[in-house]
Amino acid sequence: MSAGVAFKALQEKLEAEAVVYRTVQKDMNKNINNKTQFQQQLQDNQIVMKELEVVEEDGNVYKLVGPMLIKQDLVEAKANVGKRLEYISSEMKRIDSAYKSMEKKEKEVQDEILKMQKQLQAMQQRTAGASA
Repeated sequence: MSAGVAFKALQEKLEAEAVVYRTVQKDMNKNINNKTQFQQQLQDNQIVMKELEVVEEDGNVYKLVGPMLIKQDLVEAKANVGKRLEYISSEMKRIDSAYKSMEKKEKEVQDEILKMQKQLQAMQQRTAGASA
């Protein structure tokens, strides 16, 4: 294979890896946005749970459903918020795990890109040296 063909093939492979790298970074940004959203939901639900803890057993609890407030049983309200907290926490763990996986993939792709860039530079130096 001639040096020019090898150089072009390596360049194309490098461009493909760059696309993969950008995709991984885009996915990581989405992941961060999702985690931020879940963190806000977690804080909101923790505040609701603290408020429910101070409500007396015979106190009234209302749930907002669309434009209406619907009376709800205190035990049921606590159970619903508790389930929501569990769900949000599990989603945040899943997001963290996915992010770590994406970080690993990003590092692998980055290393591959650096390796290819060095190979391209070496090829350029050889061809520049051969033509001089």
